[in-house]
Amino acid sequence: MKRLARDILLMAAATASSRLLGLFRDVAIANQFGASAAYDAFLIAFFVPHFLRQLLAEGALSTAMVPVYTELREARTDSSSSASLDADAFASNLISWLILLFPIIVIIGILLAPWYVPFLASGFDAEKLALTVRLTRIVFPFIAVIGISAVMMGILNAQHRFFAASFAPVWYNMGMLLGILLVAPRIEPPILGVGLGVLIGGSAQLLSQVPALLKAGFCFRFRILPIHPQIHRMLWLMAPAFLTLAVTQVNLLVDNKLASYLGDGGISSLQYGMRLFQLPLGVLAVSVATALLPRFSKAWARRDELGFFRYLNEGIVISTLLLLPAMVGLLVIGPDVVRLLFEHGSFTSADTVRTARVLSMYLIGLAPYGWVYVLTRAAYARGKPLFPLLASTVAVGINVALDLLLISSMREAGLALATAIAGSVNAILLGIILLWKQRLDRETVRQFVWIGIGCVGLFAVTALTKHWIETAPPAWLVLVPTLVGLVFYA
Repeated sequence: MKRLARDILLMAAATASSRLLGLFRDVAIANQFGASAAYDAFLIAFFVPHFLRQLLAEGALSTAMVPVYTELREARTDSSSSASLDADAFASNLISWLILLFPIIVIIGILLAPWYVPFLASGFDAEKLALTVRLTRIVFPFIAVIGISAVMMGILNAQHRFFAASFAPVWYNMGMLLGILLVAPRIEPPILGVGLGVLIGGSAQLLSQVPALLKAGFCFRFRILPIHPQIHRMLWLMAPAFLTLAVTQVNLLVDNKLASYLGDGGISSLQYGMRLFQLPLGVLAVSVATALLPRFSKAWARRDELGFFRYLNEGIVISTLLLLPAMVGLLVIGPDVVRLLFEHGSFTSADTVRTARVLSMYLIGLAPYGWVYVLTRAAYARGKPLFPLLASTVAVGINVALDLLLISSMREAGLALATAIAGSVNAILLGIILLWKQRLDRETVRQFVWIGIGCVGLFAVTALTKHWIETAPPAWLVLVPTLVGLVFYA
């Protein structure tokens, strides 16, 4: 438990640095572009590379690769293990194939942009579509860079070098800021500078991991043939993960497509709300899940079922301990956070109201999405990738139905609420599938009770503090309730 807590804290510190820098990036975008047509166009242009990033890089590929790489490293201690099963040989073979395949994907994505972009944003007018196609062609090479970076991150995580892998996205955000603050003001239209910042940041993230890999003793050798035997197993694990993430990304595709009919700023307000929602999710939930994945894999490889479920139990408790108070606190001070961070420059008070409503709906699903991260990693480590696929398929069906039902009355906030409910359904289904034979012990129940009591009190003291200082400057309306709430919860 202590080693797990240490790894989570290290990753949380590195991820927090990245997320805070990412928040500063979003503040800079809000100042320059607000919730505008130009930023809507960029978000749609970045959707497909980001979609492929989830499927072919940091999502399915990384999740399927870590258990295989971990098992190979474990096998190296066995003198009877074949040299062909060496972990570094497997990773080198994988990277070599990606170096060949990703450029082909990039060329196809650039050439076909005029055909798929109008489908993604069917509510855009001709001028907005033309800008979106232009931006798509600029940002599409990002998938090639981030794909190789994801494999490097997986190697480092499998060796429990979590800080270096978690800190790498800091360099991505620095590259983005370079594009926003220095490049964008010097070109026309300025939004193209944000697209160039994506490429600068992705390249920086890739290069930043090379020293850590060398220090870890990883030696890359370019080799296409013969294909490492474990590549086939990784692809088998990756196929359901690929489908699971593809199904999940349908949520975002449908949200963006429907939001494109809500006028300029509809997609942007969803994005700003999602960024704030993902701040605690990315810092806390991802850190917990990433620290647990190699532990899940190692326990299951050793047939240590008791240890596996102990890690799973700890992961769910820690996720709840961290995410539930974040959800409660942001529900109270969310509008003040949006106003403090974004309401300046091109971002108006009306944009604040729209974004705050979206954020409050997203927050309902914060803790459930954290559980999904942990439960999904557990399923992949067990070699049961169909479990997350089944749960995600049901959740997405519910999400799309709720999108269509709620958008007319709640606009962007309805789309966010549908996403939150779908995440809750996903978590419940995964929990039933993975834990139906497991019983919560008395200590775990006691922990959940204390967390619940703490969060009820957190809501009360935060709301009262906010009420008592309601005439204070914006920064005080955020900082004082936050500090009071944290002290009470602790």
